[in-house]
Amino acid sequence: MLVNVHEAKTHLSRLLDRVESGEEIVVGRAGKPVARLIPYRPDKSPRTAGTLKGKIVIAGDFDQTPESLIDDFEGNQ
Repeated sequence: MLVNVHEAKTHLSRLLDRVESGEEIVVGRAGKPVARLIPYRPDKSPRTAGTLKGKIVIAGDFDQTPESLIDDFEGNQ
């Protein structure tokens, strides 16, 4: 649903009730979308540092970039 800024300001409480029930509201200015009101969903769980330790392997030649690849990125012939 697209609402203009004036309508959003006037009916914010009503729009928030609709968002809480799962609806997505788009706020527009001059008919062009500017912002989106969506239900707030807290993160499921905080991230824990080190959970992938020992599970990721970096190749020994990771830092060695072939000159031909560098030339391709830089547009050299």
